[in-house]
Amino acid sequence: MTKPGFLSAVISALPLAVWAQAAKPVAAEVRRYGIEVAGLRVGTMTATRQAPVGADVTYSLVSDVRVSFLFYHLKIYYQVVNHFRNGQLLLSTVEAHTNQGDFASRAEWKGDHYDILADQYKHHYKATETQPIRYAVTNMFFGEPSAGQTRAFAEYFGDYFTISRSKPGDWRAVRDGREDEYQYTNGQLVTIIKKNPLKNFIIRLLP
Repeated sequence: MTKPGFLSAVISALPLAVWAQAAKPVAAEVRRYGIEVAGLRVGTMTATRQAPVGADVTYSLVSDVRVSFLFYHLKIYYQVVNHFRNGQLLLSTVEAHTNQGDFASRAEWKGDHYDILADQYKHHYKATETQPIRYAVTNMFFGEPSAGQTRAFAEYFGDYFTISRSKPGDWRAVRDGREDEYQYTNGQLVTIIKKNPLKNFIIRLLP
């Protein structure tokens, strides 16, 4: 004969058992974009935020572009990987493969400063930074910046974009005369306009 105490213990454990069976690992967040020039699709961009592992979160951004207009040819594949712990960037790496060669950038926290080295096409930068980096360009793909956010770490260049809101949902990112526009709808990044002297690159969120 089953003891009443045993039966009540089994019944009370049922909700927990059902929840445990139904619970699934948190999936990564992925945003996919098409890249256009003059109305033509020339590439793709994929932003990913991995599910947190304890205090650690990893962001990645992969861009693949191929453009051919008359005598203008451009091929760029680059991957950014940013590793944060407790909201602070610990390591940022950028690998770029282009028709002009292969390039890389790296920023690494050394306990009291970052060692930063950017070796990109026509851009070479080496520096140390003592202030913790808590916001980077990859973060902008997963929510509109807060009202008080004034800059974003530009992983490719190894320094910062100055960011400002021009109107609700629209943000400007400016660095060394370069300007990008980030457009949000209901907090989601839907369009980036990367301004270029020849033709603007338009990056649109895919359905």
